[in-house]
Amino acid sequence: MSQEKVDKYKKEKANRAKLQKREKRALFFEKLAIGAVCLVALGWIGYSAYGVVTREDPDAEQEVVTTEMDVTAITDYLTGLTEEASE
Repeated sequence: MSQEKVDKYKKEKANRAKLQKREKRALFFEKLAIGAVCLVALGWIGYSAYGVVTREDPDAEQEVVTTEMDVTAITDYLTGLTEEASE
């Protein structure tokens, strides 16, 4: 082995504990993040299932709500734009 390789090996050996500690910490945080995502997904699925189980009878008659909206202002604006574009 050349002297450069020997020096490199000694340097890596001296920092090996620090590098392993850093890798363990990174792995721990990755596992923690994955666990948190799984926990949130499981909670969402449970909440949705609870909503499906406890909802009212879907076959029962429900009150229909209608909403009316006046769109004459939008129609007038669009008509004005088309007239300007044609000129």
